[in-house]
Amino acid sequence: MDMNGHERIKLTQMEAGQHPFYEFFAGGGMARLGLGAAWRCTFANDICGKKAAAYRSYFGDGELKVGDVARLRPNLLPGTPTLIWGSFPCQDLSLAGNGAGLSGQRSGTFKPFWKLVQDLTSLGRIPKVVVLENVVGTLTSNQGKDFTGIVSVLAQEGYRVGALVIDAVRFVPQSRPRLFMVAVHSTAKIPSEYVLARASEPWHTPSLRMAHSRLPAHLLDSWVWWQLSVPYTSTPSLASIIEDKPIGVQWNSKEQTQRLISLMAPPHVEKLKKAQLLGKRIVGTVYKRTRPNEDGVAVQRAEIRFDQISGCLRTPVGGSSRQTIVVVEGHHIKSRLLSPRELARLMGAPEAYPLPAKYNDAYHLFGDGLVVPVVSWLSTKLLEPLAAATRVMNCV
Repeated sequence: MDMNGHERIKLTQMEAGQHPFYEFFAGGGMARLGLGAAWRCTFANDICGKKAAAYRSYFGDGELKVGDVARLRPNLLPGTPTLIWGSFPCQDLSLAGNGAGLSGQRSGTFKPFWKLVQDLTSLGRIPKVVVLENVVGTLTSNQGKDFTGIVSVLAQEGYRVGALVIDAVRFVPQSRPRLFMVAVHSTAKIPSEYVLARASEPWHTPSLRMAHSRLPAHLLDSWVWWQLSVPYTSTPSLASIIEDKPIGVQWNSKEQTQRLISLMAPPHVEKLKKAQLLGKRIVGTVYKRTRPNEDGVAVQRAEIRFDQISGCLRTPVGGSSRQTIVVVEGHHIKSRLLSPRELARLMGAPEAYPLPAKYNDAYHLFGDGLVVPVVSWLSTKLLEPLAAATRVMNCV
């Protein structure tokens, strides 16, 4: 149905109040979900067709271009974004990765991405705010040289930059610390109330402060310690997101559950016994890991936790990276993999978010994704005020 004049004017006013942004390495659009109504995505990019299918199933077919970021050119991108969000691949920066850092095949895609930002800037299409998100291993990758390199290229392009380490456990029942580098261009004014004189917990962790201490002197003038308020709302429990009748995954057989228990070292068996003595339903999670036994021989172990917090979701590379839940009710113990919907809930995705048909696709999608409430908090408490300040300057 066509809109009448009043509705068109209302829509135009609403869009005028939104900040345009580009979303690179978009995955399933978790950054876009978190940024919310204050922002308007005008361009998105990801190389993975399966993740793109998930993105389009929720957001439609309009803004996303599937392909290698290295093949993008400024003429393919519309307008001038207030914000560019880049969650470039983490595999080579992760502490569990191969140590290749920004020279690696996956994480090295930062370089063509940044070249595109430089090309936009040279054309006068300057993104006032840039957010780069990645694993905390970025701080120590290549003895800190990769982190220093990222700060350096931001500073060379005229940005003031600071970083925050935000653990998703403050928002969802998942331990998932991530590094967020927030940069503001020198042509934009930074409101003083969002800058601290020195580092402050909890967002400026010891590892971040150590990385900052390794920066060369000429980069310190480009550094900002961002002020970000701390949420004090309670995090939902893991048990509250678990499905009794999961879709997309089956409960393990008794034999499979016993096999899982047999892989537990004595301290973890003791945790399980204590949970049984409670005499009520309690949910725990298990990761399989390789640990040395008493003889120093590497063996597979199952490690269980009942603190109502999930371990960090990771992409499925072998069975050990897939998290198992264990439900204990007295003597009755059952286990299974997390369901696709539970994975989505651990990432804070809305219940209406469509799930991939295949289990592995869901695990890849959410294991590689951003926790939506973390992005929302960062946006409302820091990015939106920064964007509003740039808009005021542009109007003067």
